[in-house]
Amino acid sequence: MSSENTTHVLTKTVDRLSENDSLKGLFHEHRDGDPLPSAKALAEIIGLARAIIFPGFYGHSSVKLSTIKYQIGVNIERMHKLLSQQILAGLCFAEGQEAPAPCSSIASDLAAKLIERLPEIRRMLATDVEAAYNGDPAAASFGEIISCYPVIKALINYRIAHELVLLGVPLIPRMITEMAHSETGIDIHPAATIGEHFTIDHGTGVVIGATCIIGNNVKIYQGVTLGAISFPLDDNGNPIKGIPRHPILEDDVIIYANATILGRITIGKGCTVGANVWVTRDMSPNTKKYNKEKIDNLDLEFNHGTGI
Repeated sequence: MSSENTTHVLTKTVDRLSENDSLKGLFHEHRDGDPLPSAKALAEIIGLARAIIFPGFYGHSSVKLSTIKYQIGVNIERMHKLLSQQILAGLCFAEGQEAPAPCSSIASDLAAKLIERLPEIRRMLATDVEAAYNGDPAAASFGEIISCYPVIKALINYRIAHELVLLGVPLIPRMITEMAHSETGIDIHPAATIGEHFTIDHGTGVVIGATCIIGNNVKIYQGVTLGAISFPLDDNGNPIKGIPRHPILEDDVIIYANATILGRITIGKGCTVGANVWVTRDMSPNTKKYNKEKIDNLDLEFNHGTGI
């Protein structure tokens, strides 16, 4: 191809990529003076939050009880500054939303409200650490759970992001949980509601939808999906957003690996769902659902001495 032809092809391609029709819904026009969300800044915010909530396990500084107040204070100050900027970016970025004059002040107040919730977030995460430790005979200590287990990293992100959702902050909560998704393979929507003493064993491949409600003392295993079975459509044939469409798990429920729970159904208190099972209907409290064929085959293998 000659240089003239190459120039022509490149120019035509630029023209096509710049057409309004091809950009519809795919282009965010930046307004001068408005900040843009930063994945790098959000990663630093989460790093600071982890160091504040679990000092000595996360962060770069050596922490001692004699200096803990100073260390947390420095991290809190830095976190508030960065979080204010990112909340402002989320407010400015929100589709169709004009940023009002006091937007910076609003963002600062929202960041302070999130930070005010950190003691409660730590308390909730402490119950999650306890649940992970008590639920895994291979775990040697709480410190091992905090340092090594992906569920704790995912839940730190989720519990912070969920508080931001409750504060009405757009975009930023989803970015925070998607960071954990990339890091751990655990996909928790920040709008989901999750109670105390929650744990995910192993974790990879878990999906928890936006309208899920999970009670206390719930344990799920890798590959579990808490999803929607269908989407009511509007007059244009598009899914109606914002309606409850994911499962409710009451207290003391256990969901084993690769189970799929779909729709706005209730899994009652104390229920157990076995591995590789599909559930699309309510389960009464204290009931169990297993894949009978797989259980029978497993029993046969053990009876013949071939089980592991």
